[in-house]
Amino acid sequence: MSRNDRDRLQDVLIACSAIENHLARAAADEDLVFDAIRIRLVEIGEAVKGLSAENLVNEAGVPWSDITRMRDFLTHRYFDTAHSIVFATARNDIPMLAAAAERLLARFE
Repeated sequence: MSRNDRDRLQDVLIACSAIENHLARAAADEDLVFDAIRIRLVEIGEAVKGLSAENLVNEAGVPWSDITRMRDFLTHRYFDTAHSIVFATARNDIPMLAAAAERLLARFE
């Protein structure tokens, strides 16, 4: 099934919300929370990889290529992933990404 930009932006928002919920409900040092956040970051990266460049330019301040590179790293170098980086990304970057995805999604309405 082919997914369009609107679908992918919704996927990003769902994953961001899940990450925020994981952080709010459990201690950050729990492995289960780490795993849950990590897989959601992979989902975000995969969704972002499929977004069209014409939409990404509308939020030029978002480091889109960093997001996709993080997805690649989390997927292929899973054994070398620092908990601190995953949690810092979740705490510091996800709120900004969610806001950008909401603004982009609003363009479809």
